[in-house]
Amino acid sequence: MNDLQIANLVNPQPIQQVAKKIGISSDQLEFYGKYKAKLPLDLINEEKAKQGKLILVTAITPTPAGEGKTTVTIGLNDGLNRLGKSSIAVIREPSLGPVFGIKGGAAGGGWSQVIPMEDINLHFTGDFHAIEKANNLLSALMDNNIQSKTRNLGIDPRTVLWKRAMDMNDRALRNMVVGLGGKNGGIPRETGFNITAASEIMAILCMSKDLEDLKARFAQIYIGNRFDGSPVFAGDLNAQGAMATLMKDAIMPNLVQTLGHNPAIIHGGPFANIAQGTNSILATKMGLGLGDYVVTEAGFGSDLGAEKFFNIKSREAGLSPNAVVLVVTIRALKYHGGKPLKDLRYPDVDALEWGLPNLQHHLDSLGSFGIPVVVAVNVFSSDSNAEKELILNYCKKQGVSAALSEGWAHGGEGCKDLGRLVVEAADKANTPFSPTYSLDDSVEEKVEKVAKTIYGASGVEYSTLAKKQLKKIEKLGYSKLPVCIAKTQKSISDNEKLIGRPKDFKITIREFEIAAGAGFIIPIAGEILRMPGLPEIPSAEAVNIDGDGKISGLF
Repeated sequence: MNDLQIANLVNPQPIQQVAKKIGISSDQLEFYGKYKAKLPLDLINEEKAKQGKLILVTAITPTPAGEGKTTVTIGLNDGLNRLGKSSIAVIREPSLGPVFGIKGGAAGGGWSQVIPMEDINLHFTGDFHAIEKANNLLSALMDNNIQSKTRNLGIDPRTVLWKRAMDMNDRALRNMVVGLGGKNGGIPRETGFNITAASEIMAILCMSKDLEDLKARFAQIYIGNRFDGSPVFAGDLNAQGAMATLMKDAIMPNLVQTLGHNPAIIHGGPFANIAQGTNSILATKMGLGLGDYVVTEAGFGSDLGAEKFFNIKSREAGLSPNAVVLVVTIRALKYHGGKPLKDLRYPDVDALEWGLPNLQHHLDSLGSFGIPVVVAVNVFSSDSNAEKELILNYCKKQGVSAALSEGWAHGGEGCKDLGRLVVEAADKANTPFSPTYSLDDSVEEKVEKVAKTIYGASGVEYSTLAKKQLKKIEKLGYSKLPVCIAKTQKSISDNEKLIGRPKDFKITIREFEIAAGAGFIIPIAGEILRMPGLPEIPSAEAVNIDGDGKISGLF
C-alpha cells in the first residue's frame, strides 16, 4: 500500500480528544473541521518550556528523494509515547511545490504519518496562502509607490530586491518584467517570483515570538534603495499593519495527530537550503510547554538544517536541543559510495562502505555543537541484513549509539529501540550547545567558521559583487546578525556533483541577501534557486479526485 492508502485505514480521533491528552480544553481550540485546530499563543509556557527535552532530527546528505526525516520524527514521537513518555512531534508544513513536483508530500510515510494526510499536504489551514498574500501585498504597495506622483519615496526600481511569491514550482516565473501596458501598467522593471517557502515572510513567521514582534519584523524588511542610495524598508510604506493583519490566524500553530493518535503540532515551512529550514519558534516552545519531549526536524542534511537550527533558531529562541538524531539510509550511503540512483534498491555492501565517509563527516560536524548524537537507520524493504549490520557495527566502533528505525513498517512500535537510546542520550545533555561562531564575529569570520567546521572546506572565496555587498551590510549595521548560508542540499560542498565527503574544496560566495526582518544575512554559495521547476514527469500527474471527493495519487 502507498502512504495515502495506509493513512486512510486509520480513523482519526476528534481533535478535541487529541488536545485533551496534552491538557488543552475544547474552548481553547479554533476548529478547522473535525481533525484540525489552531492553538492560541497564550498556550506557550516559557518556564515549562525550559524544562522540556528537545530532540532534533537531522540527516546525512540526502538523495533527491530525501531520507525520511519526517517519517523518523513521527515514528520516534510515537515510539516515545509507547514508552510512556509525553512526547509531541513538532514539524513543518508541506509546500505544494514538492507535493506536485518530485519529492511528494511531507506528512511522513507508511505507519509514521500525521493525519489527515490529504489536508496537511494540500491547503491545510491556509497558512501558506496568508504568507503568500502578505508577501504580495508588500509587492503591490511598493509598485504602487514607484508610480505615484504624490507620495513617491524615490525608490530606484533597479535596486528592488523584493519579489512576489507563489506556492508552486514554476520556473517560468523566476525572471520576468512587470509594469508593462503604458500608463495604466505602472513603471516597468525586472523582477520575479520566489516559491512561498523561500519568502522572507515565511522566515519571519518562524522567527517571531508574538504578533507584535511579527509586525515589527515586517517593518524591518529591506526592499531596496532610493535614487539617493538610502535604504527603503517595508515600514517606510506603512505595510506592516496590513501584512500582520493577514497573518492573524497563520501565526497560530496547528494541532493534528499521528497515526498512533498522538498529538502533533505543525507550523511554518521554510526550506533549509535557502532559509533556516525549521518550524516556528512559537510551535517549538508551545510543544515544550505541553509535553515532556518535543521531537522536531530540520530540513535536508545536518550541514544545512541542523547548522541553522543551532546557530540561528536555537540562539534566537534561547533553546538548546538535548539530543540529535542523525537519520541514515542505506540507499543514501550507497549513493555517496558512487552507486547510480536507479540501482540503489539492489544490495551492495562495497558501495555502502565507500559511502560511510559521508556519515562520518556529519558525525564530526555535529560533534562540534557538544550535544549527544544518536544514529537512526531508516529502514527500507530493499535493505539487506548485511547492509544494516555494517552500519550498526560502524557506529559501534565510533562510539555512537545507533538503532534501526522501522517506523514506516511498524509505526511507533518500530521506533521503541531508537526511543530508548534517545531518552538515554537526552539525559546526558547537561550543558547548552556550543555555537559555531560568535555574533560579534565579522560576517566573513562567521561564513569561514561554518565553511570549515560544518562543511569541511579549506576556505572561502568571494566574488567582486559579494565583497561590495559586504561593505553595504556593514554600513547598514547588520554585521552582527547570524549568517544563513544558501547552498545546494545535494553535497556537503557548494557543488552538487561532489558527493560523498569532498576534500580540499573552497566555498564560493557569489552574493549576499539581507533578511533584516527575519534577523539574518544570507550568503549565497553556488547556483541556488528560490523558485524550483517541475521535473519531466511531475507528481501532479498522478493526483486525482473522484466524484465522491476521494483523493488518490498523493504520496
